[in-house]
Amino acid sequence: MRPTLVIMVKDPRPGRVKTRLGADIGMTAAAWWFRHQTRRLLRNLRDPRWDLILAVAPDTATLNSRAWPAYLPRIPQGTGNLGDRMARIFRTLPPGPVCVIGADIPNVRRSHIARAFASLGDHDATFGPAPDGGYWLIGFKRTRAIPRSALYNVRWSSPHALSDSRASLPGLRIALSDTLNDVDTAADLP
Repeated sequence: MRPTLVIMVKDPRPGRVKTRLGADIGMTAAAWWFRHQTRRLLRNLRDPRWDLILAVAPDTATLNSRAWPAYLPRIPQGTGNLGDRMARIFRTLPPGPVCVIGADIPNVRRSHIARAFASLGDHDATFGPAPDGGYWLIGFKRTRAIPRSALYNVRWSSPHALSDSRASLPGLRIALSDTLNDVDTAADLP
């Protein structure tokens, strides 16, 4: 079963993407940063060891947006909070290991993704922690069903996101991968 890396993106329009960053630097600048950061990320993470898919929001952007390369398969994120959308991705993709990341991780490299997939060898799930208590990566081996409780009752955008997410996966063997920063505010910019 071939590994799949899913990158969650939003259509890069001012006021619709990176709004916390936009509050600091302006919505147009935040959308510009996100568009260019995502393009760089897509170039850096293409690798023959895994398939690369975009999970796009809003759902209509999966077919209409020219912001993302046409050669990449796209799936809709769907409705709900971040946990609902990620859990849906894990439950609907074909069998095999899947890791999901956001597009706002400037320092992520192929080696980080490879280590995360490798950690699924003897674990059911993996997280790439962020220093703020959240995480930049979540992955599942998917040799058994994802628990219904997965990613439920998580306090998103808080220092509890990782601990809440781990608590939503009782009985699973969980690995921790590399710690990386994501960009939420101007203070997070490299």
